[in-house]
Amino acid sequence: MNSDSDLQIAGDILEVPHLLQTPREHPATVAEFVGLARSIAADRSQWEHLVQYDATSRWYHRLHTGPGYEVWLLSWVPGQGSGLHDHGRSSGVLTVLEGALTERTERGTRALGAGAQRVFAPGYVHEVVNDSLDPAISLHVYYPGLTEMPMHGVRCAVAEVSQSA
Repeated sequence: MNSDSDLQIAGDILEVPHLLQTPREHPATVAEFVGLARSIAADRSQWEHLVQYDATSRWYHRLHTGPGYEVWLLSWVPGQGSGLHDHGRSSGVLTVLEGALTERTERGTRALGAGAQRVFAPGYVHEVVNDSLDPAISLHVYYPGLTEMPMHGVRCAVAEVSQSA
């Protein structure tokens, strides 16, 4: 029978500082950007007092910036939408903080309730709409920071089918 413990075999990991990764101050991976969005979403004190609603257009506020990334807070009253667009060379994380949004792509339609997250790569084309009767709030993280949002003239076929039904 082997009486050696893991500690005797491997040593105390806390005594091997060169093997430990230093925690990053800013996110650098997709998982870390998702984690950043989740931590902001969970701390309502960071964003709740800033939210405003605008009946004429979507309201937005740059909440935070870091090296090469931006975090945006958006509000959506019923009926407001983004139009069909992509984010240029930016990747992103979309998190619904409150209410519900609908995402339309060429692949279909997805309902996004509070807590839902979507991760997308550069060039990802979608349309986001508040199809509900209640306002919605979302958080968007872009890396690199958003410098363009090209609009696409043709709506998603799925959107056209669902509207004509």
